Amino acid sequence: MNENPMVPDLAVPDGFDGGRTLSGVASTGRVVTPGEIDVSHGPILYLEDVTVSFDGFRALNALSLSIDVGELRCIIGPNGAGKTTMMDVITGKTAPDSGKVFLGQTIDLTRMNEPSIARAGIGRKFQKPTVFEQHPVWENLELAMKADKGWWASLRARLDREAQARIEETLALIRLESEARRLAGELSHGQKQRLEIGMLLMQQPALLLLDEPAAGMTDDETMELAVLLNKLRGTCSMMVVEHDMEFVAALAGDAGRVTVMAEGHVLAHGALDEVKRDERVVESYLGR
Repeated sequence: MNENPMVPDLAVPDGFDGGRTLSGVASTGRVVTPGEIDVSHGPILYLEDVTVSFDGFRALNALSLSIDVGELRCIIGPNGAGKTTMMDVITGKTAPDSGKVFLGQTIDLTRMNEPSIARAGIGRKFQKPTVFEQHPVWENLELAMKADKGWWASLRARLDREAQARIEETLALIRLESEARRLAGELSHGQKQRLEIGMLLMQQPALLLLDEPAAGMTDDETMELAVLLNKLRGTCSMMVVEHDMEFVAALAGDAGRVTVMAEGHVLAHGALDEVKRDERVVESYLGR
C-alpha cells in the first residue's frame, strides 16, 4: 500500500518486476547467480568514504551513504553540494580518487565502465529529457527495450506479444496511451520527462537515478510525476535529486528518508520534517 497520503494508491501492471535483484536473505543460503545483484543484506547501493577532487577542489569529501532495495530516497542540498558528481561516480562517468561504490554486496562499480554499469541494472535520467523526437512515443519505448542490440539480432528483431504487452503496460504506467503514435518531439516538457522514465523502465533497471526530474514543469506536471514515481515505489530502487520541496514532500511523505548533502558529504539524514528542523540544514540550504 502507498504510505504517502498526498498521491493516489495506484496499481503497478502485472509482471513488472523493476529489475534483477535477489529478494532472499542471507539465512536462506541462496547462491548468488553471476550478473545478478545480491541484496541479501538490504542495501542495493553502498558508498563508503568516496572522495573526488577537481583541480584541488573536493566535489565529494568522504561521502558515505546507502540505499535499501526498493527504497525511494530523495537527495537535497545547495548547488555545489556534490549531488551530480555522486551520480557521475555511481554511473562510471567519473572515477573516484578513493572510496568504495558497490551495487549490492558484490558488484564493484569503480571497476566498471558506463555501459557495463547500465547493463548491471542502473538507469540514469538527466535533468533535460532525452528522447528520440522524430520517432513516435511507441517507437521510443521499443527502441529502449532491453534486448540484444547486435546488428544481426536487430535485423531479425520482431515484436512478440510479450514485448508488445510490456510497451502497452509502460504506456499506461506513464499515462501516454493516447499519445502512443504521436511524435515524441510534439510532447509537452512533462510528457517528455515521463516518456524518458518509461524508456528507462523498458530496460528493467534495479536502480533509477533521477537528477531534478521536476525542473521546468508546471505544478500539475510535477504532481503527475510524483504520482508516477510513487506508483513505482517498491518495484525498483530510486534516488531522486531535487530542489522542489513540495515535490520532495510528495515523494517522502511522513516516513520516507531524505538525505541532505553539503560540501561533498552528508549533512543530515532522516524524515523530511526532521531534516527541515535541523539548524545545519536551515543555515546551509533551506534558509537561503
